[in-house]
Amino acid sequence: MFVSKGRLSAGIAGAAIAAGVAFAPAAASAEGTVNIYSYRQPDLIKPLLDAFTAETGIETQVLFLDSGIDERIAAEGSNSPADLIFTVDIGRLQGAKDAGVTQPLENAAINDNIPSQYRDSEGHWFGLTTRGRVVYASKDRVEQDTITYEELADPKWKGRICTRSGQHVYNIALFASMVAHHGADYAETWLTGLKENLARKPDGNDRAQAKAIHAGECDIGLGNTYYVGLMQNNEKEPEQKEWAASMKVLFPNSGDRGTHVNVSGMALAKHAPNKENAIKLMEFLASAEGQEIYAERVYEYPIGPGTEPSDTVKAFGEFKPDTLPLEDIAANRKTASELVDKVGFDAGPSS
Repeated sequence: MFVSKGRLSAGIAGAAIAAGVAFAPAAASAEGTVNIYSYRQPDLIKPLLDAFTAETGIETQVLFLDSGIDERIAAEGSNSPADLIFTVDIGRLQGAKDAGVTQPLENAAINDNIPSQYRDSEGHWFGLTTRGRVVYASKDRVEQDTITYEELADPKWKGRICTRSGQHVYNIALFASMVAHHGADYAETWLTGLKENLARKPDGNDRAQAKAIHAGECDIGLGNTYYVGLMQNNEKEPEQKEWAASMKVLFPNSGDRGTHVNVSGMALAKHAPNKENAIKLMEFLASAEGQEIYAERVYEYPIGPGTEPSDTVKAFGEFKPDTLPLEDIAANRKTASELVDKVGFDAGPSS
């Protein structure tokens, strides 16, 4: 785990140790520092932060948590050392705003680089890179090269689809987009059809769906684009390269509204003690340079004008993102979650 240079106050050190994390936040009065609370692994964002420090001389320090960032900042109150929240998924970004641990920011440089559909209308959060929620399809058993989300409920796919839990934030965002596009009644019928087409009870993560396709347990699965890049380049677990090689990426609805996207994003913490430096970092992250460094590292798509994804990501295929504002997805997440439970999605197919 990467933790940059800095001093650790005894009180915060104890809290960090108790939480099972490594963190070295600077004191609230420190100069030349930005303290980041992150849901993304520090090694993924280290090249990005190193580039920022090289350009500005401002040090960055990271506290990584896999859950509970909002609760931690809220508990720390006005003494929180957090300057910037770094996270993934519209649900977590909107959740931080709803929890009252962010503050609004009106910044022309950031707004010019982040299209309006990828940022909060009140300036509480900003997307940085996108990932598509796509269909992983067996190269051997799926002939078609185009697909729609709506088609996933077609009985022709009965017993052929696998996915992770319907209540996972990645799927909830996709299902919320279906509510936004078609209404709750349609989404309920669609979810029921998708459930009945499952090859098994929802299980595992996105990589597990690729593994299942490779093993012949299902023919198609739902997964995020960036996992394809991670699997293709996994030297520690080379079997994942075989999983990726056995499937192709289908971008749903490329012929009409476009593929559902989610984001990696940032938010300015409510009591940011190093606010000026935090804003400088936010401006860098939103810049073309920052987005492209980040996107290449995590196999995602930069969203700023004139930016380009890495060659690995380009090789996935032509990507047409859905232009539905992320705020619309956030507004329908609760309905989507209720529908998942209503149709018994996570219980798997009825027969």
